[in-house]
Amino acid sequence: MASTGPFVPGTSVRVAGAPSGPLAGLTFAAKDLFDVAGHPTGGGNPDWAKQHPVPAKHAWAVQRLLDAGATLIGKTITDEVSLGILGENPFEGTALNPKAPDRVPGGSSSGSASAVAQGLCDTALGTDTGGSVRVPASFCGLYGIRPTHGRLDLTGMLPQAPSADTTGWFARDAATFARVSAVMLGESLAAGLPLRLVIAVDAFGFADPETAAALQPMVKKLSTLVRDVREDLLAPPGLSVWGKAQTTLQRHEAWLTFRDWIERDNPRMQFSVARNLALSTTVSESERQWAALMRMEARARLAWLLPPGTALCMPTTPCPAPKKGLPLPTLDPLRSRILCLAAHGGLTGVPQITIPGAEVDGVPVGLSILGGRGSDAALIAVANALAGCAP
Repeated sequence: MASTGPFVPGTSVRVAGAPSGPLAGLTFAAKDLFDVAGHPTGGGNPDWAKQHPVPAKHAWAVQRLLDAGATLIGKTITDEVSLGILGENPFEGTALNPKAPDRVPGGSSSGSASAVAQGLCDTALGTDTGGSVRVPASFCGLYGIRPTHGRLDLTGMLPQAPSADTTGWFARDAATFARVSAVMLGESLAAGLPLRLVIAVDAFGFADPETAAALQPMVKKLSTLVRDVREDLLAPPGLSVWGKAQTTLQRHEAWLTFRDWIERDNPRMQFSVARNLALSTTVSESERQWAALMRMEARARLAWLLPPGTALCMPTTPCPAPKKGLPLPTLDPLRSRILCLAAHGGLTGVPQITIPGAEVDGVPVGLSILGGRGSDAALIAVANALAGCAP
């Protein structure tokens, strides 16, 4: 599948930001799940916009950046209704991964990551339910954040699985990332860095050996910023067990979100999206209850593992971006591995930042840092320190 531009085909969107503010002079794009007044929200599907009204108000996240002085320059391609992790959309095209043009950009915030990575805008809004900011940030060599779940207002953002949905954003450099994050979070960088670092040995073991090795210089540098470093397990039950629990809950909620639309309008969908929604209808109540219990265990685990003053590091993705156009039997195992390494986000709601700086055969892979709920600003301070930026 050929690469396409990151913006939704056939659209022209530009909204000037406030004349002054902390982000004055910056430009941004918004994933086509965020409402922009007077423009349809397409959700990456050819029938969604036709079957839903044009919004009259900007989404909260869009308005937040406009009020801070940033100018919106476009709406970006997404996997259909955010139900994807690789960024291949047969209706709108696959956005270019400029760091690896023969590979996928990652999804579902593919267009937003592509636009920032290409230098077309300074930052871009995405959403993250099961990895949709973290994965494209890793694949495209960007900074990306999944904030503490429930911290930001999601008004005007098309939902998927509300118990896991978040707004996130991208930047090419740490300084811009910090400026945007301060505005979105309404909080300046933390004054001090975490004192303790946990290295998630199961997550590094789950990654390809080449990816784990490529990240070691970043881990070593990160270790110099703290007083105490230890190794531990992120998910004692197994990363695949957490992955199954998150997939079960996400599928169940996604079906509840989109059921009325599907049953009423019978929209067009690519096979992989339609298949996953069909599988959602088969989630039994006993499976859902098991997954809900596993989520409680995962939250308790990370509350214990990440007390105040502690950060955890792990690979953002188990591998670099896959090649474009791979057949489903090849893609499915890759997709499952990627989702397993991202599952803790939706299960536990803790903040996570992915940081660029490593490559495997010239293709980017990101290192992630996690903290306890509400520690978003402290993680951004760590990213700044790693980049050598002043707070």
